[in-house]
Amino acid sequence: MDSENADAGVCGCCGPLRPRYKRLVDNIFPEDPKDGLVKSDMEKLTFYAVSAPEKLDRIGAYLAERLTRDVVRHRYGYVGIAMEALDQLLMACHSQSIKPFVESFLHMVAKLLESREPDLQVLGTNSFVKFANIEEDTPSYHRRYDFFVSQFSAMCHSTHEDPETRSRIRVAGIKGLQGVVRKTVNDELQAIIWEPQHMDKLIPSMLFNMQDNEDSERAGEENPASLAESCFRELLGRAAYGNMNNAVRPVLVHLDNHRLWDPNDFAVSCFRIIMYSIQAQHSHHVIQQVLSHLDTHSKNTPRVRAGIVQVLLETVAIAAKGSIGPTVLEVFNTLLKHLRMSVDFELGDGSRRNSTSSLSSVRTKESEERIVQNAIIQTIGFFGGNLPDYQRAEVMMFIMGKVPVYGTPCHTLDTVKIGHQGTKRIQAMLLSSLIMVTSGFKCKTMGAGLPAAFLEPLCSISLMEDSELRQLVLEILHNIIDRHDNRAKLRGIRIIPNVAALKFKREKICKEDVVFMKKHGQQLYRHIYLGCKEEDNLQKNFELLFTALALITIELANEEVVIDLMRLSIALQDMALVNEENMPMFIRCGIMALVAAYLNFLSQMIANPPFCQHVSKVIELRSLDAPYLLPEHIFREKCVLPDSLDREDNALYFQTADLAEAMTVPGYNVERLSIPYIPQVTDEDRMPRRKSFVDTISLQVDIISNSVPDQSQLAEEITFETLKKAIDTTGLEEQERERRRQVMEKFQKAPFEEIAAHCESKANMLHDRLAQIFELTIRPPPSPSGTVTVTSGHAQYQSVPVYEMKFPDLCVY
Repeated sequence: MDSENADAGVCGCCGPLRPRYKRLVDNIFPEDPKDGLVKSDMEKLTFYAVSAPEKLDRIGAYLAERLTRDVVRHRYGYVGIAMEALDQLLMACHSQSIKPFVESFLHMVAKLLESREPDLQVLGTNSFVKFANIEEDTPSYHRRYDFFVSQFSAMCHSTHEDPETRSRIRVAGIKGLQGVVRKTVNDELQAIIWEPQHMDKLIPSMLFNMQDNEDSERAGEENPASLAESCFRELLGRAAYGNMNNAVRPVLVHLDNHRLWDPNDFAVSCFRIIMYSIQAQHSHHVIQQVLSHLDTHSKNTPRVRAGIVQVLLETVAIAAKGSIGPTVLEVFNTLLKHLRMSVDFELGDGSRRNSTSSLSSVRTKESEERIVQNAIIQTIGFFGGNLPDYQRAEVMMFIMGKVPVYGTPCHTLDTVKIGHQGTKRIQAMLLSSLIMVTSGFKCKTMGAGLPAAFLEPLCSISLMEDSELRQLVLEILHNIIDRHDNRAKLRGIRIIPNVAALKFKREKICKEDVVFMKKHGQQLYRHIYLGCKEEDNLQKNFELLFTALALITIELANEEVVIDLMRLSIALQDMALVNEENMPMFIRCGIMALVAAYLNFLSQMIANPPFCQHVSKVIELRSLDAPYLLPEHIFREKCVLPDSLDREDNALYFQTADLAEAMTVPGYNVERLSIPYIPQVTDEDRMPRRKSFVDTISLQVDIISNSVPDQSQLAEEITFETLKKAIDTTGLEEQERERRRQVMEKFQKAPFEEIAAHCESKANMLHDRLAQIFELTIRPPPSPSGTVTVTSGHAQYQSVPVYEMKFPDLCVY
C-alpha cells in the first residue's frame, strides 16, 4: 500500500515540474489529430504568450521541436495543428520579443518546404504568406530570405506527374515569391532582394508560369499563369530607379534561353506588362536595356532581330505617351545603325552571294531581312509620330542628317560598301520613316517645319533619278505643308468642277510664312519645275506634284505667290511645247494636264471670274480637240498619244496675255507675269546628271586623281575639223549675245527675291568649292599626341615622335 502511494506521489510531482509553456503547448494537441486544434487550450496559450512575451521564443522553440518530430514520424495531422497554432500566435503577438519567435517560425516553414510531400509544402507556403502580410513594428537586421527565394522558385518549376498536384505546387511557389516580395521590398534593410542572384530566380519563375499556361480554364489564384502575372506586375510596380536594370535583364535572358523572340508574341506581352507596371519616369531604362540587347544580337538571325525590334516598338509606343528622358535620339541612332547593318547583310559582299548557297536560301535571307527593315521603319515612324512637336522637329532633322544625299561630304551611315542599290534602299527606307514621323505634324510656322537645313537635302533627293524617291519626298512635303488636313479632299489630279464645294480649311497667311516664301519659295518652285520633266514620272508623280501645288496655294499663297505660281505654270507649259529635253510624249502630255488641273484649281481659289473663264475655255477646247492634254484622259490605261503637239494652235494653251488681262485687279503685280520663269541655278545643275551619294564620292575621287594632267593628253591631235571649229565662231558669238540679253533682262525685270536667291546659290557654290579645296590642301601639323585618320570607317590614332617632327626655323632657337 505504501509503495503504491509512493509511486503515485512521484508521478504526481512530475507533471507540475514541467514548465507551464510546455504544458500549455501540449494541451492544444488532441489525442486524435482529426479532432483538430483544441480551441479552449489555444486561447489559454495565446493569453499566456501575450501576458508573458518573454516566453515567446521558448514557445516557438518547443513547437518547432514537436513539429520536426512529427514530420519525421509522418504524423502530418499534428504538423497541421502545430502550424495553425504558430499562425495564431503570430497574429496575436506584436512585441519586440516576437523576433526570436519568428526565427523559430521560419525554421519550421523551411522544414516543411524541404519535405517532398506536396501537402506539407503547400502548408508551409500558406503559413509564410500569412507571416508576410504582418507588418512588423521594428526592422530586422539579420533576417535573410535567400533559402525561401530558392525554394519557392524551385516549386514554381515543379514537374510533378499529377497535373492537379503540379498546379497546386506551382501556385504555392508563386504565392511564396509574392510573400517574399511583399516582405522585403518595403524594408530598406532587405534591399538585397533586388540583387541579380535573387532576380535571376524570381523573374524566370514568374515568366515560366506565364508562358506555360496549361491551366487556362482555372480562374483567379488557382491559375498559375494569372497569379504569376499578378505577382510580376506587383514586383515591377515596386521597383525603384536603381533596380530597373536588375529587374529587366532577367526577362531578356529568359526570352533568349527559351528562344521566344521568334515568334515574339510572349515577348511583346511581357514588355507590355513591364511598361504599364513600372513608373513612367523609369521607361527609358527599359528602352535602353532593349537597345543594348539589340546590339548584342546584331549578328543573330533576321527573325530574332525583327522580334527584338518589334518589342522595342511596343515599348517606345507606350513610353512616347509619357516621359522617355534623354533616350530619344539614342533610340533613332541605334535603329538607323541596325537598318544600315540589315541592308549590308541583305545586299552585302558579292562573295556571300556567289557562295555555294542555293538561290532559294539567298531569297529567303533577303525576305527575312526585309522583315527586319520594315520593323525598324515602323518603330522609327511610330515613335517619332507620338512625340511632341518640338521633339518631332529634332527627330526629323536627325533622320534627314542620316539620309545619304548629294552635297553632304560625310554621313554616319557608310554607304560606299553597299553600292548604288543599297544606298537607294536606305534612302527609300529613311524617307518612308520620315513620312510616318511627319504624319500629323502641325507646325505653327512653315519656317519651323521646313528649316533650310531640312529643306535643302530634302529637295536634293527630289531630283534623284528614281521616281519612288521623288514620290516619297513629295509625300513628306505634303505632310508638313498640309496643316489643315485638306489633302484628302483633292483626291488625285483632276479638273475640279467646283472647288468651293470641297470647303477647304484656310487661314490668313501669317508674316512668318510670307518671309518663308520670299526666302525659300524659289527653291520649292525650282524642284517642282525640274521634277515635272523627269522621264520616269508615273501618274502618281503627277498626282503628288498637283497636290503640292494645291497645298502651297491653300497654305502659303498671297498675291505675290499667286503670280509666281502662274509664272511657274506657264513655264511648265512652254517646256512641254518646246521640248528641248526631248521628253517622251507621255511626259509632255502629263505636264500639260498638270498645268490645266492646277490653273483650274487656282482660278477658283482666288475667285477671279475672267481667269476662270479663260481656263474653262481652254479646257473645253481641249476636251473636244485634244483630250490627251487633260488629266482625265492622259492617265487612262489605254490613252492614244499624239505624234506631236501643235504649237501653232494657241487656243489649246494658256496664254500669258490673257492671264495678265484677267489679273488686272488691285493687289497683283501683273507686269511680273511677262517675265519668263527661269529656275535658279545651283551646284547640282553643274553635274552632268544627278547622281546618288555613292556616285558623287567616286566623282570627287576622279576629280582629285585627274587634277594633274597627263602629258600624253596635252598634245592634242590637230585635224581639219578642229581647225574649222576654231575659225567658225559666229554661232558661239550669237549664243553669247543671247545669253547676255537674257541675263540683263532678268536683272531688270525679275523680282528682288528671285535675284537674291540666284546670287545666294552662286555664293554657296563658291563657298563649297573653297571648303573642298581647303580640306584637300590644309592639313593639321603633326602632334606627339597623335592625329586622327579614318580608314574604312574606323578612326585610328597615329602619334609622331618629337624627334621626327620638323619645326619651322622661326620656332627653333
